[in-house]
Amino acid sequence: MPTHAVMTRDRHLIHQKQGQLRQRQKDGLPFDRMQSELNELIEKSETLHQARLSRLPKITYDESLPVAARADEIIKAIQENQVVIIAGETGSGKTTQLPKMCLQAGRGIAGLIGHTQPRRIAARSVAERISDELQVNLGEQVGFQVRFSDESNEETLIKLMTDGILLAEIQQDKRLYKYDTIIIDEAHERSLNIDFLLGYLKQVLAARPDLKVIVTSATIDVERFSQHFENAPIIEVSGRTYPVEIRYQPLLSKSDSEELDEDQSMEQGVLDAVELLIAEERQSGYRGAGDILVFLPGEREIRETAEILRRAELRGTEVLPLYARLSASEQQRIFKSHSGRRIVLSTNVAETSLTVPGIRYVIDPGLARISRYSVRSKVQQLPIEKISQASANQRAGRCGRVADGICIRLYDENDFNNRPEFTDPEIFRTNLASVILQMANLKLGAVEKFPFVEMPEKRMINDGYRALTELGALHKDRLTPIGRQLAKLPIDPKLGRILIAAEQHSVLKEVAIIVSALSIPDPRERPQDKKTQSDQAHAVDKDEDSDFAVFLNLWERFEEQRQALSQNQLRQYCRKQFLNFMRMREWRDIHRQIMIACKQLGFKEVQHEERHYEAIHRSLLAGLFTHVANKMEDSKDMLGCRSRKLSIFPGSMLFKKPPQWIMAAELSGNQQAVRARCRSY
Repeated sequence: MPTHAVMTRDRHLIHQKQGQLRQRQKDGLPFDRMQSELNELIEKSETLHQARLSRLPKITYDESLPVAARADEIIKAIQENQVVIIAGETGSGKTTQLPKMCLQAGRGIAGLIGHTQPRRIAARSVAERISDELQVNLGEQVGFQVRFSDESNEETLIKLMTDGILLAEIQQDKRLYKYDTIIIDEAHERSLNIDFLLGYLKQVLAARPDLKVIVTSATIDVERFSQHFENAPIIEVSGRTYPVEIRYQPLLSKSDSEELDEDQSMEQGVLDAVELLIAEERQSGYRGAGDILVFLPGEREIRETAEILRRAELRGTEVLPLYARLSASEQQRIFKSHSGRRIVLSTNVAETSLTVPGIRYVIDPGLARISRYSVRSKVQQLPIEKISQASANQRAGRCGRVADGICIRLYDENDFNNRPEFTDPEIFRTNLASVILQMANLKLGAVEKFPFVEMPEKRMINDGYRALTELGALHKDRLTPIGRQLAKLPIDPKLGRILIAAEQHSVLKEVAIIVSALSIPDPRERPQDKKTQSDQAHAVDKDEDSDFAVFLNLWERFEEQRQALSQNQLRQYCRKQFLNFMRMREWRDIHRQIMIACKQLGFKEVQHEERHYEAIHRSLLAGLFTHVANKMEDSKDMLGCRSRKLSIFPGSMLFKKPPQWIMAAELSGNQQAVRARCRSY
């Protein structure tokens, strides 16, 4: 029977049963019942296939998008190749028009067209856009699935989803039989999920000759994707863009030309840039009010900048936030028609995943939260960093869609020129213990045998395996119960292991504060010219026996002030106490995320009237056991694991009077001089 008339999810089973039937016939065994079951399966599958074909919507393209002009060429490439790479700048229309081209190429009937997005907000909004263009109800022929929400059914032909959802489906559907086409969108972001999917699909394609894969990317390193898939054809599509003027407007204080507090300066810099653009627009006689897109590192920066802009009482101006945790209705406001001017404050979700309509101006502070593994502390962190040149250019490209655009960068041109050309792929910025843990959780096989687009170094892979085995997360390369818990905690496995121990010792409340502190750069500041004053300010939190306990003291002190003071007063308090206000907020944000994950695992906080010092440090030892050292005779030096000679960091409370044993959060230095510290200044 022709396999194209049945569903992809049934083809493997039909083929299996046909083989069994032929064997029974050959062996002279009864086969009537098996033949009947096979006929029933084929008939049911053919009926569903025909029903899906009958519900195929009328396909039209948005002719204003550059990709529409290449529709015939792209459709032919999809029909003739198993893998196609589509390269095009943001705004070319590839995200919304490609699934429709797949339908026209005959895909989406025998199996779903799975279309992955790096972010939930994009998965939902793209699904809504495609369903509108095809004039069908969302959740029927076009659906989407994100965490905690599935708007798809048996009728769905095109399914938008996060790449994490598709990865999770692999656990139940190893060869992705429910799909006949997979579109991996925004592959240039090179997140871990995208690299996992690109590697996994390379393995699956050999076993699924009927599966088509389309990889879309900005015009960044597309040759690498082509080579990964055996020199798959590349089709380049231009973006539709008016000229964009790039301006550099570094953040400086108006009064004394000294750089302000980074956080405060950014908010003021955004307001200054907005007011400048509005004034210039009026002077130029431009009719209408151009919308402005502002890129900010995170939710908190968005909230505070929104507050400043609203206080400025800009006439006829609406300020809208845009980030992943907003409700669906709040996210959709940016796509609705409006009068007056709109200022959209967005995280980097609007950099590539989402096209905000009608943007004439972009304001870019050049910052983003970028996940990075600290080799020194052996901990995964999420610091705010300068973005790469490629990311900055992507942001600039978000304006100039409706008219000549202006992008104001809140840093100087020399800064831009000194930035790296591209953002490192996440796999090179991540602790491989975390990668191995997630691969084991998703049952993706051994890291060293996995066809990554770019393979990590062998020694890094070995270090990752050793770390997980030592933590009790792996046994003979299989996840243990502890490993399964660690896979659900969104932090470095070492710190996750500390939290699991803390729950067992009933000190989760205290240890979560310490663990979240270890996940960020130290919030205490020690300026070169004010060492004595800063040391005196920090001395109030000291604990004679433990640098870890210092974090608990500092947290309690800050929380007391946070509840009593206004935002501005709290900033001033931090400045006087030599505390980085931005890092103190980051500490609180990470603590909240950690506690949410712990509650989902069923962990409970226990209130204590007094601090359980021993239980807290026993919990810390569960993750930091390789950072233990013993005091050497007649010396201030310590002897650590693997016979490393260590010295205690001079900023430690224990430096002047070293105890017999220490446990450090991090080890730094070189083979000649290794220093143990809780955190560094």
